[in-house]
Amino acid sequence: MDLGLRDRVAIVTGAARGIGLEHARTLGAEGATLMLNDLDPVALDEAAEQLARTGVTVATLPGDASDEAVVRDAIASVTRRFGRIDILVNNAGIGVKPPAPVAELPLDAWRQMIQVHLDSTFLWSREVVPAMRSGAYGRIVNTSSMNFAGGGRPGVAHYSAAKAGIVGLTRTMAREVGRDGITVNAIAPGYVATDLISQFPDDMMDRLKRQNPVGRLCRPEEVASLVAWLCSVHAGFVSGECICMDGARRDFFWG
Repeated sequence: MDLGLRDRVAIVTGAARGIGLEHARTLGAEGATLMLNDLDPVALDEAAEQLARTGVTVATLPGDASDEAVVRDAIASVTRRFGRIDILVNNAGIGVKPPAPVAELPLDAWRQMIQVHLDSTFLWSREVVPAMRSGAYGRIVNTSSMNFAGGGRPGVAHYSAAKAGIVGLTRTMAREVGRDGITVNAIAPGYVATDLISQFPDDMMDRLKRQNPVGRLCRPEEVASLVAWLCSVHAGFVSGECICMDGARRDFFWG
């Protein structure tokens, strides 16, 4: 199925590795022009070179995805170069290291998690709206987590709060920009088999797989395929949704 993404201009944050790089790879394979952001400029350049070798048009937007000045400069750069922005995939984020219960959670750790996940999603989403409105087409996809609804395991309250905030932002913004031809959706993955997750101890990996009704972890390409469809011409009436990709693990059981 042709997703209608050829020559669309797509921004992906946190795109140097993992799920973000898979988003970029999938959108690029569908013909989109890629503008990639990441905090790590070296890894970002390597990712861009890898994608360019496959024939994808790709440029980089290095910098902190939660810095308002960085975001505004990046959006201005894309608009000057291409005159349009059609797609935004908010993927930038960090893991929880180390976990801490609320009673022991430092304020700095709380603020960092909110800033990296929720503030960045807000900033990029806000700044792309004028360009999407002018083109009467826009697709914004935000990254939440299966933890947003039932909460996560003890020690990740700040992560769960940030991811829940993303869902609230998504649903409200979808109502605000729907008449402009812009859709806003979120995805809520469970554990995805990235390099980061592969570093977990074997016994923890086995336990995570056993806890899932599908019996395995989600694959990055499965997440990217859903995101690509949400960015496509076929998803114009899907907006304000949070699609959970947890292999039916709806009870958020952590035993």
